[in-house]
Amino acid sequence: MIQETLLTDSSLSQAALDERPGFGKRFWSSGMTRLGLGLLVALVLFSFVGPLVYRHSATTAHLLATDASPSGQFPLGTDSIGHNVLAQLMVGGQSSLEVGFAAAIVAMIWGTVYGLLSGMIGGVVDTVLMRIVDILLSVPAIFILLFLNVAFQPSITVMIFVLASTSWLGVSRLVRAEAMGIKSQLYVEAARATGTGVWRIMTRYLLPNFLGTVLVAATFQVADAILAMAGLSFLGLGLPPPTPNWGGMLSDGMNYMFQNSWWLIYPPGLCILIAQVSINLIGDGLRNAIETRER
Repeated sequence: MIQETLLTDSSLSQAALDERPGFGKRFWSSGMTRLGLGLLVALVLFSFVGPLVYRHSATTAHLLATDASPSGQFPLGTDSIGHNVLAQLMVGGQSSLEVGFAAAIVAMIWGTVYGLLSGMIGGVVDTVLMRIVDILLSVPAIFILLFLNVAFQPSITVMIFVLASTSWLGVSRLVRAEAMGIKSQLYVEAARATGTGVWRIMTRYLLPNFLGTVLVAATFQVADAILAMAGLSFLGLGLPPPTPNWGGMLSDGMNYMFQNSWWLIYPPGLCILIAQVSINLIGDGLRNAIETRER
């Protein structure tokens, strides 16, 4: 009787698992997640498709139309040099999004490899690797960013690695903690007992079990990288002219804050805000979908 009850309960549990919606459905079921995806797609289209439709140069100076207010010719006006603000906003979005996503990818790859090696090998190697991370984390990230940005000539490639240089630290600690917890599982011990190599254990048994957590962290890294780049550009340490970016445009616009030139301040600030909100909403959606699957 007890055995039949256990079998019945097991069958019901399996049926409930089978009826549970898939990851994609759970992710897409949230209205806030769909809003985040919609905003991000709109930003990408605005930045990369917009210049193909709105064929105006972002670097051409209209000397006879400096500080022009929004009009039919210039929908978002011009700056003090005569640059078309709408065209600059589109091209600036390209550099901001490219640097944000690329920096997050570099940081996630390096942080994941570093954390995996530290957690899997353990012992003295783990201690040394984590002390290096602790030392770097003890230094304010803004100091590291400022030093690297001054030491190297700013460019999109340099900005990617400058931002990634501080972003991977938290990722490595997260991955190391996950690896430490999983490597003590019986199936991992069995794989090690049969002579399976360290690299195969990391890629076959460890990484797939917390890849979702890494992807969630990656989305927030993108938002942080975009905001950090905007911050550096606001301080005048971003991409050099004539390459526009949202942070640099916002910094330039602040000089006209009390001159009612709203088109120099609000549009770049709004783009940065939309990028932050959309990516964070997507990250929340990923996290909720993964946590639901694990439960």
